[in-house]
Amino acid sequence: MIPTIAKIIKGTLSPRSNARKTPTLKDLQVIRNALLHCVEDCDSAPAQRLRHKIAHTQTAKELWMLRNDAYQLISQQHNQTAAANRINDLMSAFEGWLEPSQLVRIK
Repeated sequence: MIPTIAKIIKGTLSPRSNARKTPTLKDLQVIRNALLHCVEDCDSAPAQRLRHKIAHTQTAKELWMLRNDAYQLISQQHNQTAAANRINDLMSAFEGWLEPSQLVRIK
């Protein structure tokens, strides 16, 4: 009886198997390229600064946080609808690298 209880407790206290894995450098480059493609037709000093940030960001979460900057640039260059569409199209590049609760679409 005690061994069975110990197995149950051990099983419930073990690390979750659905934890996010860490993206490789190649995976991060795919995400970077998607984000860069999103702002490729934006030409301004802030756009150049954003491209520099994207190139030097080290994690998928940090890249995800830069989408707000990308949204602002695209909105200024085009309009909010185009910006929302482009940012929402990035979702697939981030799937699997962030918690699903973080992947929120812009309306």
